[in-house]
Amino acid sequence: MKLADNKATLSFSNGKPSVELPVYQGNIGPDVIDIRKLYGQTGMFTYDPGFLSTASCQSAITYIDGDKGELLYRGYPIEQLATQCDFLETCHLLLYGDLPNAAKKVEFTQRVTMHTMVNEQMQFFLRGFRRDAHPMAVLTGLIGALSAFYHDSTDINNPEHREIAAIRLIAKLPTLVAMAYKYGIGQPYMYPRNDLSYSGNFLRMMFGTPCEDYKVNPVLERALDRIFVLHADHEQNASTSTVRLCGSSGTNPFAAIAAGVACLWGPAHGGANEACLNMLEDIQRQGGIAKVGEYMEQVKDKNSGVRLMGFGHRVYKNYDPRAKLMQETCKEVLAELGLEKDPLFKLAMAVEKIAVEDDYFVQRKLYPNVDFYSGIVQRAIGIPVNLFTGIFALARTVGWIAQLNEMISDPEYKIGRPRQLYTGSPRRDVPPMAKR
Repeated sequence: MKLADNKATLSFSNGKPSVELPVYQGNIGPDVIDIRKLYGQTGMFTYDPGFLSTASCQSAITYIDGDKGELLYRGYPIEQLATQCDFLETCHLLLYGDLPNAAKKVEFTQRVTMHTMVNEQMQFFLRGFRRDAHPMAVLTGLIGALSAFYHDSTDINNPEHREIAAIRLIAKLPTLVAMAYKYGIGQPYMYPRNDLSYSGNFLRMMFGTPCEDYKVNPVLERALDRIFVLHADHEQNASTSTVRLCGSSGTNPFAAIAAGVACLWGPAHGGANEACLNMLEDIQRQGGIAKVGEYMEQVKDKNSGVRLMGFGHRVYKNYDPRAKLMQETCKEVLAELGLEKDPLFKLAMAVEKIAVEDDYFVQRKLYPNVDFYSGIVQRAIGIPVNLFTGIFALARTVGWIAQLNEMISDPEYKIGRPRQLYTGSPRRDVPPMAKR
């Protein structure tokens, strides 16, 4: 972050003296006006609901240009990472700032692989949940409980603790997600296999049983790995901001990540791909492809209350670059599993066709987003809809940890404390009971 050549001047129409504010430049992206001394100089705060115009931190991890439809991890375009690197290489990049060479990749992969098992007591903790509990409710509890099982790495201000907590979280999330799934369907848990890839191991823990050997399908393995890469980080979104805010209090890394998982559960955030599949199933119940046109007309009617899920994005005002990559993967998976003619998938393609050709959606830039395709891919693989957000949490964990580590290492970081515009009653005295 460096000072720009110019400064911003804030002037007031009521005659108050003007205030000069420093302007800083990032390496790419818009400049920022530094308002840290604004209250001290003027007695006023800025007002920005949803923080749409506020940079809460400086970060060197992820950059998004929503107008161009560009996403960079540590400067590398997501298109190159998703096609040339696997998820653990991407994890190394996000955590340490660089892609690993061959030797470092082997070393990092080995470290993660050696931490995939969870404490056996976690099984007994898991049994306290109802079997029909939502997997995200279970995961929030399990991840929060990691601090009780691994209390030797809970000092967020200790770099070595943060390092081992990071490796443990990346390694154990697939195991915990698979355990939550198996518990819900009444099947025995599958222990991790260290001779499999990160994604291959997860597929086996999800869909294997002790009855027979599970053979990993390389097409599904690649598809899942791409889902993980595409969801690994996404700048200062709601869950990442939650992790940073939670971590700013000095709480342990496991608790901060559990807070991120809880935030991600919301349907406006991580639950979007679940909401998208539910929408497609609703259309299917109403009559399927024959009713798609009618449904899309309802979406256009503001008074109908019908929303198009899986299209458009808060940040991207162009095509979500992750969606293009996920679309390719979607076609590969459907072809591999012979599902091109599956009614729900045909329906999804019909919805997509209207959305990319109809002027109403094109003008509003409501392009298919990554949630639209990733939901379809996950359903094809056999992942239940209510576990989609759990997969998202698994992938995003590395981004949350990288952001948390960056914040703790920043000499300017302080505990988060947003201000407010108070609109309640002014000061008043409590009346006696007889006069209330």
